Amino acid sequence: MSQPVSHLAEVALPLFETDEAQPVPVMGTKARLPSYISDHRARLRERFMSGGAAALPDYEMLELVLFRAIPRQDVKPLARRLLDRFGDFNGVLSASPSRLKEMHGVGDAVVQELKIVEAAAHRLSRARVMGRRVVSSWDQLIDYCHTTMSHRETEQFRVLYLDRKNTLIADEAAAEGTVGHVPVYPREIVKRALELSASALILVHNHPSGDPSPSRDDIDMTERVRSAAAALEITLHDHIIIGKSREVSYRSDGYLT
Repeated sequence: MSQPVSHLAEVALPLFETDEAQPVPVMGTKARLPSYISDHRARLRERFMSGGAAALPDYEMLELVLFRAIPRQDVKPLARRLLDRFGDFNGVLSASPSRLKEMHGVGDAVVQELKIVEAAAHRLSRARVMGRRVVSSWDQLIDYCHTTMSHRETEQFRVLYLDRKNTLIADEAAAEGTVGHVPVYPREIVKRALELSASALILVHNHPSGDPSPSRDDIDMTERVRSAAAALEITLHDHIIIGKSREVSYRSDGYLT
């Protein structure tokens, strides 16, 4: 999901305000980057273009994103502080704007760039599964669920609606919750399935704790949804719980037979 990065010298004023103090250009002259910063940025962009994301560690990928938000400063220290705080590249992108702004040097410009990249990643991942048969795109579906949910700080409950050919026709967030709870209403899920003429469902939710093991409440809720759907001849194919680095499939792990 790497995106090309333009190789332009950044000599104009920034488009957005940031919390970092910016050097003020002298009237009638162009503000220029110190050569050690501009050379570093050029080398980093060249390595990205020649080797892709695999050629760069997380902090350098993060630098590439920060270049646009902070055009005339060394962003490596900020990239490392963000990774120290949020763990990895995905953790930084998924962090809430309020938590990001707790970091020194992070203003609206930085938050905007991070959220643009996060949204692009979600959209690309989603495009790989929408309109495709679930059986033939299961790995991509799991990747999509991890991309959109594994680093969330609160629980989210999503429903994937399938047609008679098990093609994914809709993916909708049905409920948002807290760190350890999300309200789920089986009647609303089934009602929406009827509106979409869906024949089957896959439930997905995340555990912010990182452990995807189902709780008793998770198991009971799944059975309520299964019963409500079965009454209208709608099949519950699976319930997937997303953790930080792994997932649990009710179907594969024997919770749903």
